[in-house]
This record gives sequence, C-alpha cells and structure tokens, in this order.
Amino acid sequence: MLKGLKNLFVYKKPSEHGFRFPEDAQESESWNSYRGKTSNLQDKSESNNSQENRKENQDRDTERDSGKYNSNEDQKDKKRQNKRDKEEKVRIIRPKPVYELVKKKDSRDDNKENQEKINEKEDTKQKDIKDSQENTPESHNKDKENPKESNSEEESENENMSDNQENCSESDETQKNQKSKGSKNEEGEDSSQNNSQEDKENDIDVSCSIEENIKTLKDIFHLPVNQDVIIREFKIAREIKACVVFIDGMIDKSIIIQFTLPQLMDPCALEGFEEGCPIDFLEKNILSIHQVVRMNNYKEIVPQILSGLTVVFIDGCDECLVMESRGYEKRDISVPSTETVVNGAQEGFTENLRTNITLIRRIVKNEALVTEFKIISKTNNILAALLYMEDITNKKVVEEIKRRVDSLNIDYISGSGMLEQLIEDKSFSLFPQVISTERPDRVASFLMDGKAALVCEGTPFALAMPITFFDLFHTSEDSNLRWQYGTFLRIVRLIGTLIALLLPGLWTALILFHQEMIPTSLLASIVISRVPVPFPFIIEFILMELSFELIREGGIRVPGITGNTLGIIGALILGQSAVSAGLVSPSLIIIVAVTGLGSFTIPNYSLALAVRIARFILIGFGAIAGLYGLSVGFTIFCALALGMKSFGVPFFTSIAPETKSNRDKIVRGPLYNQDQRPDYLNTQNEERMGDNPRGWVNSSKPGGGRGNDQGR
Repeated sequence: MLKGLKNLFVYKKPSEHGFRFPEDAQESESWNSYRGKTSNLQDKSESNNSQENRKENQDRDTERDSGKYNSNEDQKDKKRQNKRDKEEKVRIIRPKPVYELVKKKDSRDDNKENQEKINEKEDTKQKDIKDSQENTPESHNKDKENPKESNSEEESENENMSDNQENCSESDETQKNQKSKGSKNEEGEDSSQNNSQEDKENDIDVSCSIEENIKTLKDIFHLPVNQDVIIREFKIAREIKACVVFIDGMIDKSIIIQFTLPQLMDPCALEGFEEGCPIDFLEKNILSIHQVVRMNNYKEIVPQILSGLTVVFIDGCDECLVMESRGYEKRDISVPSTETVVNGAQEGFTENLRTNITLIRRIVKNEALVTEFKIISKTNNILAALLYMEDITNKKVVEEIKRRVDSLNIDYISGSGMLEQLIEDKSFSLFPQVISTERPDRVASFLMDGKAALVCEGTPFALAMPITFFDLFHTSEDSNLRWQYGTFLRIVRLIGTLIALLLPGLWTALILFHQEMIPTSLLASIVISRVPVPFPFIIEFILMELSFELIREGGIRVPGITGNTLGIIGALILGQSAVSAGLVSPSLIIIVAVTGLGSFTIPNYSLALAVRIARFILIGFGAIAGLYGLSVGFTIFCALALGMKSFGVPFFTSIAPETKSNRDKIVRGPLYNQDQRPDYLNTQNEERMGDNPRGWVNSSKPGGGRGNDQGR
C-alpha cells in the first residue's frame, strides 16, 4: 500500500507526466510545497519500514529460540537465489533493445530504479538476518502465522519482473516495425535509384575519347546484333581518330562518299590548325555540307541518327557534328485521292514531312509563316511540324496546341489520325473537331484565316484547328468558283447531309406510326409491294442499309478500277435480285439509294462516317416512337454538337454563340466583301483586305474606270 502511494506521489521526470518547470514565483512556491509533501511521505515510509524491520527481528529471535530458524531460513535463501537466477536469465536472454535506449529512456530509468530497490531490500534483509542470528530467534514464527506480508513482497517483485518483460517485448515489436519500415524505405530508394539510373543512361554526354563514344553507340544501338547501323572509323588527316555514324538506307551515300570522308581524310585537311579540338576548324574550313549542327548529348543525337542524319565523332572533342544527309526513297507528289476538285490545284501531300512543308511554303510566301518541330512520340521519335502565322494567329490557340502536343506520353503514333484522337477536346463525340486534309492549298487558306496546322511525319494528311461545323462543308474549290456557284454547291452538300441523316428514320416513322401522312395512292402501292416480303419493316430496312454499307466498304478496299465497278454494279445487281426474290420492297430500295447518294455529297470523310452511324441511331428512335422519337434523337445530337468546342472555339459559332459574320458560312458572299477574318478566332490582325480591294473600280478618273474601254 505504501509502495503504491510512493509511486503516485514521488517526483518523477517532467517527460514522464508532461510536467513543466515553474516560470514565476507563485508556481515555484506551489512546486516547493509539493516537493515538501513528497519528502514528508518518504520520511513516513522510511519510519514505517524501520518499525517493520524491528518486528521481523523480534520474530526471528523468537523463532531461533524455538529451533525452527535454520530450516525456514534455508528455504527462503533458496527462493531468493532462484529469483536472482531468473532475473539474470531474463537479462541475458532479453537485453535492452536499441529502440528503448534511443526513444524510451524514461522507461529504462524506471526499470533500473525498480531493480535497484529490489536489490537494496534483499541486501537489507540479509543484513537483518545476520544481525538476528546474534539475537533471539523467536521472530520466525510470525512468518508462518502472517505469510501475507512476505507474499505481497514477492508479488511486487514478480510484477516488476513482468513489467520488465513487457517492456522488452514492446521494444522487440518496435524493432520489427523499424525493420519493416526500413525495408520499405530501402525498396523505395532502390526504385528511385533505378529510375535515376535509367535517366542517366538516356542522358549521356559525349566523351572526349573516341573509344568510349563508340562503345556507347554500340550499347545504344545493340551492335553488332543490329546490322543496319553503320559506324565507320577513320583518321582525320591521318592523325586524329574519328568515326561517322548513320543508318544504312536512310541517307544519301553520295554525301558521305563525295563530300565527307574525302575531305576529312585528306592529308592536308588540318593545314592552318594550331591546337585544341579541331571541330570548329573542320566545321568552318573543311566540310562543305550545307547544314551542320553541333551536339553534345546522346539524348539529342540518337533521334537525329534515327531520322537519317549523319554524325561525326572526333577524338579529343566533347561535341559531335550532325550533318544533313537524308536521301531515302519517297513517293512523288500526286493528285489528292480523297479531295478531288474540278477547278483547283491538283497536287497533294506525301509521306515526307519536308516535302509537305515545302508545298505549303510554295503557296504562302510570307516571312511570318512559322514552323516549329515537335517530337510527339518519345520512344518512336515521330516528328511533327506546327505551322502558324506569327502576326495573325491567336497566341492562346498556339499555346494550347503546344501544351497538348508536349503533354503526350505514348510509345507509338503512326500519323495524323492517331494524333487527332489524342489532342481533340471530346473523344466520345461522333463529330470531328479537327479537319484532316491532304491539300496544301486548303491548309494555306486555313493559315491565312488565322488557324494553325499540324503536319505529321509519315502521313499525307495535315490537321487544321480550330474549326466549326460549317468548315466541314467547305472545299478548296469554293474560292476558285464564282460566289453564286460556290453557294449553290454548299447548299447541295447541306441538303445531302440532312437526307443521309434523317430520311431513313423519317421513312421508318411514317410506315410504322404515321401512315395517314402518306398519300393514299402511294400508300396503296407500298402496301401491295410489301405483300410478298417475309420480314418486318424494321428488319428489312436494317438489312438493306447493312448491305449498302458492305458494298461501299468493299468497293473502297478492292484495289484499282475494280473497286468502283464493284460499288456500282454490285448495288444494281443486289437490289434488282432482292426485289425479284420478294425479299425487299422496291420503295425501300429507292430510300436506301437516295440516302447513299446524300452521304456521297458530304465533303469531309470523318463527318460522313459520323452521319452514317447517326443514321442507324435515328432509325431506332423512329421505330420506337415515330416522329416524336425522331425529333428527340435529332434534338439530342444537336445538343451534343452545341456543347462541343474545338480548342476553345464553340462548334456552332457564329450561330450559337452569335458572332460577327464573315459572309462565308453556307452562303458565300463575293470575295471583295469578305474583308475581315473570322471573328471567333480572335486573330491579331482582323483585316483581310484593304479599304478598296478592287482599286480599279473607284479610280480617280471620271466614271470610276467603268466606262474606260481601252482608252476610248
């Protein structure tokens, strides 16, 4: 009991109970009074212990007189010795853990204090026993009569031992946790080290030693397993070691054979060179290649080699020379196959990026035309060119395009088709948000309007952005025709699009739900023609639409003239045979044929595919709820299109939202009235023409030049 009170009131360290030391006078007085109380309690406990010891001595004296002292004392000595042996075993088996030594110093001090107190008690008892042997042995009878006191002491000792064991077990657990955390941290460090090692491998500087550079190149290109990468070693002027690196088949070998190796290997190549690295001397005085660039990092050099350039490494120089030497085979410029025109240019893009940029620059001969090259696939090193007019195009549009292209993280991009899908705003929308064209003259007109273009390597198509819905109905032929002709053709295209989209669903709704809207004579002929047909109307309609799609797709995939013949003759033969066999009605053949003709008038291939898919969806709406279902489906498509944007420009500008018209949406005005660029592009220069585009009309001569007939 007294021991429990002592543990409660005896002063301990501030870290044990969260105490803080006194800061002012009042707190110090209260602190001193508290310490005084604890000292009084200690004095009382010591006096009580002394009284207990006196009683024990008297009992032992009486027990000695009775002759029972020796046996009892021997038993107690054995018990004490066993306890000490156990304590020593615990100390040996469970040593103080490191975690306790570092983070639990207070608990360690408590355990030491408890152990010291136990040892002191045992020492005092042994001294008392020795003293009692000289006195009377009557005191041992009380141990048998009152064994509770001795048991309480043993229990307190056992509790202290159990506390020590618990502390040891807790420390072991903390050690295990620390080990597990350490292992996790080591794994994280290993992964970070691996990533850093990969970055270092991909980011190596050119060495001054030609042997190290050759070894690095062999490791990068997996030589000698990879047999199309050529490393040609030689000596410059028979003195300095060097090598050229290129890919066989992607360079013009005449550049290497005639203009590189003979000039560098000439014994007089270093005449006039004094000391140091000869790379500057060779670049300015020896090499006659028109385009030479210095590079010092393999992260920049490797893509150039893979693109068909030649690299020269020189011993003693920490830079290399990258020379233009591309000369692989490429397709010649030909007529565009998907955007044919009657009145206009007859040349289209090829798969060569430089050729495509040249075709655009031949039309836009302006110093403000900027070309920026971007690597859109870091693993495959596909190159793309961003073209825009520096003084016309909105800077925000250019920055947004750069942001989307630079943020791409994909291993392989085959061309502009994949690039279009990766940079468009809504990938789940049916309608295209970027125009894909293979005509250089159309790209030139987009650039002069204030749009930007992306030309990708390996594909004969360029991407123009931002666009609106009405841009999808324009062709490059419109500006070459009189404004009346161009307006008429645009209206025809719009009507054909509406027919291809709405006619199948409208016919389905009329036949299934609204027969009263069909004239009686026409309805009678339709009913009579459908008598031998074994299928329901909706099944019949879907089968015919699918058959027409099969014929069209087969005609495209069959090479040469056979494809066009298959599309025409196959449709005629299939339709006539189906009617003769009674599988479909003649009226349905007419509806499907008119729908197909309407889809052929759509100038944009992506928009035509979107209309073909939407047609089947509207057929389903018409079959479910008639004209009401058709109107609901059409409204849904309109709502989706109205919510679209192309690089920040609303898809239905300049109708929703309404902006200033440039007289070139559906109805195209005269060219001299289109004096401003599209308002929705927010171009830097809105004026497209001067105040008087046709200066000859309002001339200073009398009559404004109209009556001036060759000076007469």
